[in-house]
Amino acid sequence: MAYLEVREASVHFPMRNTWGTTGEVVKAVDSVNLNVERGKILGLVGESGCGKSTLSRAIMQLQPLTAGSISLDGTKLNELSAAAIRRRRLDFQMVFQDPYASLNPRFSIFSTLTEALSRRTPLPRNQREEAVAELMNRVGLSPEHMYKYPHEFSGGQRQRIAIARAIAPQPALLLADEPVSALDVSIQSQILNLLLDLRHDLGLTMIFISHDLSVVHYMADTIAVMQRGRIVEYGQADDVFSNPQHDYTRKLLAAAPKGIR
Repeated sequence: MAYLEVREASVHFPMRNTWGTTGEVVKAVDSVNLNVERGKILGLVGESGCGKSTLSRAIMQLQPLTAGSISLDGTKLNELSAAAIRRRRLDFQMVFQDPYASLNPRFSIFSTLTEALSRRTPLPRNQREEAVAELMNRVGLSPEHMYKYPHEFSGGQRQRIAIARAIAPQPALLLADEPVSALDVSIQSQILNLLLDLRHDLGLTMIFISHDLSVVHYMADTIAVMQRGRIVEYGQADDVFSNPQHDYTRKLLAAAPKGIR
């Protein structure tokens, strides 16, 4: 059984005009089926507006489904109570696109990471610095900077901090939503390789979302191509990349930069 199973998942939004709802709906996600095996990376690719961010929010239980189900390790998350979801959320964490917006500017890195580390098991005060230092080392940051604030770091360093915060509660599933698209090209490969190292070292299962098929191919074991709320192609990464079956996949491949392959 797959660690994450998405079955006939749909998210529909009512269309509105000046006088209220029109009776029609926008099918942001429409009958999507996905499997992610434990320890594997699924790449979800598509242009802006295709529904991939709405699907990611549904997987994270931030957006209710209109229909279908999302199961994690055999448990249907969409059937859990709000309190049960809060407890289970330790098992699935998210890295957002914008490292400038995803960190609280009023919190030092020490405070941010201490709070994240304490979600699963409260840390005694005398162990906090050591735990934060270990976490910073794991993502390639110098522990001597733990008392600095987000504005004192570069974009790539902030994304490393965001990744450290996400892995701190020891999740099994990490969802990375366009985690390198806001970064300089020179930094992107460093963050991608960090995520691959963490997958290997921690045994993470991962969903990697991007509009760039070449980046997804670099990262993923399997690829799902999304267009207008539906999965139009789904298969092993090498197969999708070398022999795309759908016209939309071929269009994405033609538009992909050639730097990361």
